[in-house]
Amino acid sequence: MFTGIVTAKGRIRAISGDGVRRFEIEAPYEADTIALGASIAHAGACLTVVEVVAMPEGCWFAVEVSPETLRLTTLGSWQVGDPVNLERALAIGEELGGHLVTGHVDGLGELIDLREEGEWLVLSVRPPSDLNRFIARKGSITVDGVSLTVNAVTRDSFDLMIIPHTAEVTTLGALQVGGHVNLEVDLMARYAARLSEFSPT
Repeated sequence: MFTGIVTAKGRIRAISGDGVRRFEIEAPYEADTIALGASIAHAGACLTVVEVVAMPEGCWFAVEVSPETLRLTTLGSWQVGDPVNLERALAIGEELGGHLVTGHVDGLGELIDLREEGEWLVLSVRPPSDLNRFIARKGSITVDGVSLTVNAVTRDSFDLMIIPHTAEVTTLGALQVGGHVNLEVDLMARYAARLSEFSPT
């Protein structure tokens, strides 16, 4: 499990493989704090560490990604040098700063508008139509691994207000209109919608 609070912004240093894709990620983490088999969220997608190598400043680690994950997330479009939001798995007893996040991407959203309001950055995102019912004003959603509060909703989009700190320490500040983001809807919204299907009429 994760919280949607990004702990580092990594960089893709190498990509290899055709079917199963291997990514090497540079990160500021100490190598001896990452165990083989550890789970780390990459732009909201939970991946397993298969190799760790120490560097003078931090480390690089490798993950392997299946064709299905490449197809269903933004990971299939990653290029060497791209930044990536990283979050280590939540440990029992740690502060839950965002909301409960599984690291399983539900779908791709498209950024349809981007504007500044004072120091804030406002993003308008169009989600897949089957996710609309899980997105509510003032509810939580994970965007590229970042836990955010939905500011407004329309029939086919939702707005997010990004504070300057979040824009700087994550990849959200570099998004461009027409780009895509990984979305994970709130677990509570998903279960509430599921329960409503069985409510007596």
